[in-house]
Amino acid sequence: MTRLFIALELSDDAKNELLRIQKKLSTGLAKITWVYKKNMHLTLKFIGEVEEDKIQLIVGKLEKIKFKKINLCIGKMGFFPEIGIPNVIWASVNPEKEVIALQRVIDEELLDLFSSEQKFQAHLTIGRVKTVKKKDEFMKIAKAVEVKQVCFEVSGFTLYKSTLERSGRVYGIIKKF
Repeated sequence: MTRLFIALELSDDAKNELLRIQKKLSTGLAKITWVYKKNMHLTLKFIGEVEEDKIQLIVGKLEKIKFKKINLCIGKMGFFPEIGIPNVIWASVNPEKEVIALQRVIDEELLDLFSSEQKFQAHLTIGRVKTVKKKDEFMKIAKAVEVKQVCFEVSGFTLYKSTLERSGRVYGIIKKF
């Protein structure tokens, strides 16, 4: 079994902006598992565990998708959930409608193999919050962080495999589309 997901790659400038945000939020007020620069991406569809013999079928379906280049910009920072103690810190992308349209096409193409995403929100995960010592203080600092609108071009999407190693998740490219 292989763990798969489909994602958009980010430019180095976009990744560097997300790293800058991570540094601003590294206050010691919360224990956060940060996303490593090499693992930063925008997930379009998490597929999950798949039998090896299905991978070529997935590749064949994804090859049918017509893709036009997208210009995206990092937007504002947000949290999941929006109320209470956050679990995930993320940044939005603009224009989101083109990412959502691509995600829907991918969902439709793979519908006979996997269920569709019920609520998709285009976002770039920055970190996963484990615990927060002083929530009010942390949120005040977090909300004061200004996100620079770094723009980048996306010329395709990628099917990745995800392997859990001692050092954490390692992503490998199966195919770029």
